Amino acid sequence: MKSTQQGDQNPLENLDVWEEDLLQRYPDPESITKGKTTEKYRDYETPARDTVKEFYRLNHTYQTYNFVLEKEREFLKFDKKEMPIWDAFDFLNQLVDDSDPDTDLDQMQHLLQTSEAIRTDGHPDWMVLVGLLHDMGKVLCLFGEPQWAVVGDTFPVGCAFSDKIVYSEFFENNPDHHDSRYNTQYGVYTPNCGLRNVHMSWGHDEYVYQMLKDHLPEPALYMLRYHSFYPQHRENAYEHLMDSHDHAMFKWVKLFNPYDLYSKNPVPPNWKELQPYYKELVAKYLPATLKF
Repeated sequence: MKSTQQGDQNPLENLDVWEEDLLQRYPDPESITKGKTTEKYRDYETPARDTVKEFYRLNHTYQTYNFVLEKEREFLKFDKKEMPIWDAFDFLNQLVDDSDPDTDLDQMQHLLQTSEAIRTDGHPDWMVLVGLLHDMGKVLCLFGEPQWAVVGDTFPVGCAFSDKIVYSEFFENNPDHHDSRYNTQYGVYTPNCGLRNVHMSWGHDEYVYQMLKDHLPEPALYMLRYHSFYPQHRENAYEHLMDSHDHAMFKWVKLFNPYDLYSKNPVPPNWKELQPYYKELVAKYLPATLKF
């Protein structure tokens, strides 16, 4: 992967190593894989996961309540760059991953494969668009953010960290774990306050949600905002913060997740054929330019 980030803050060889680890932790039914069993995805002959472990050590050490508030103030002004969506895809493609064993396609083609799998199954056009846009927030890497503040399983901050979060033992290094304001079950929140009132760990999910929240229907926004919230949509670890509306909306998050993880295919999408459809789809929902 081409990135300006170097050094100890970026232990993963590339951002997709996080998804490789997800596929090992959460093998899914075969419905999206089109004849390729889930066991055949991310076949690295089961290597040691030292880099993933180090990634989560950093993530769990530094993703504090105050860190998240600081990043929200910094990035949610959307004053870094403004460009048409298609220029944004070119920008995102600077994160091409040359070592992914499932595909040698660039980021845009991966997003097209996700969206095309959704379209093939007859889902609404706004969900197809979510497939196309869900990883747009990874441009944070190109704005100088370290890997642990871009990808990774997301979780609430400002309250006790669940032991259902992967590598939860590393929260021992997080200052909030020892702070009485933040280390109780509810912390700064109230029972069943609703996730709209909860600050999530900082990364590409929250960033792309905030970028698009005025343009897409609510189920789409839940997919964008919580598609990496595995402690809840796979482990049900934060029922105590969710309200009835969250529970109703999470059916959409669970519907989207397999398309994200299991739609990769060695056959490149034919962009020349697909372009008219996607140009029209983007124009239907989004402005001519987006602010990053």
